[in-house]
Amino acid sequence: MLLSIDWDAYSGCAEHVFDAPIWGTRDREYDRLEAWRARASKRGGHDWQVLRDDFPLFSGWQELRRYAGCPAYVTLSHAAARDWLALLPGRSVLNLDSHHDLYSQSGDPDRWRPGNWAGLGLAASLITRYAVRYPEWHAGLMVAEGHDLARTQAELEAALLPELLARVRLERGPELPPASEVEALLLVQSPAWSSPAHDANFHALAGMLRAVPIGEAPLDRRHLAQAGG
Repeated sequence: MLLSIDWDAYSGCAEHVFDAPIWGTRDREYDRLEAWRARASKRGGHDWQVLRDDFPLFSGWQELRRYAGCPAYVTLSHAAARDWLALLPGRSVLNLDSHHDLYSQSGDPDRWRPGNWAGLGLAASLITRYAVRYPEWHAGLMVAEGHDLARTQAELEAALLPELLARVRLERGPELPPASEVEALLLVQSPAWSSPAHDANFHALAGMLRAVPIGEAPLDRRHLAQAGG
């Protein structure tokens, strides 16, 4: 199988944080940095550490170290997913993510984007079967896509062709597949959704996995909490 790891499955938010990107955000340059600066300023600081209570790094990401030695790639967003899938086409994919990435309700549905790469991969037979595994913290966050899997399943049934839907599975939990089952992995930063306070952890993980850049390079926002920094 191929393993996709979106950092927003671990870099998340607490309950009742109403300016969190999980409530809805676009993926613009503003959303990747300036929106986070605004959140930090709102909390009375100019350092990313003020974000930690409302935007925690949930446990479990350390377990990703088990994949050291697997062919690994790192990228800014799932916009690079097509190039990654093309390296090993026709595999099943497990995506650890806060979003299913099967379709998007805005924009060109035929253009590969972070919100629809999995659906297009299935349609193009680059993916044989697809599972999205939502993080466990979604269970306690009603606004999260992975909170009510039956509701999300119903939404997919209304949006996807039956032949695609039959190859899709929704899950939630902390479990990780054995390294022996993973042919290659993709580590995705998703900076519009993941806190800059966790960039050090992200880059350390990518380095430990010896992940090769593919597509657009991830951001390093560690010293950019203030404008002009």
